[in-house]
Amino acid sequence: MGRVIHFELNADDPERAAQFYQAAFGWQITKWGGPTDYWMVKTGDAGPGIDGGILKRPQPGATTVNTIGVDSIETAVGQITAAGGRLVVPKFGVPGVGWVAYCLDTEGNTFGIMQPDPAAH
Repeated sequence: MGRVIHFELNADDPERAAQFYQAAFGWQITKWGGPTDYWMVKTGDAGPGIDGGILKRPQPGATTVNTIGVDSIETAVGQITAAGGRLVVPKFGVPGVGWVAYCLDTEGNTFGIMQPDPAAH
């Protein structure tokens, strides 16, 4: 069973958003050293919850995206499309983290799927 493992907050000004969430909730937010402008969000250690990220809004109207952990991107895409969803951003690598793709559900909501793989590039 896939579980939500990560969230992404889209922002017009990611640095301003990071300051807001740090001040409002005490989240620890640090700029990622990878190839894209991305801020890693640690929401805490106690109790249930997940960590996420903040990125520059890629297009008007882009909102929060939840990412679901999967064992295989290819298998998950097959299951998603068979259930009526569709692939909107094909598989790509996040160096040292894993493989990611973005899909739409039957209601038009964007979500990510991630296959962990430290050798991803």
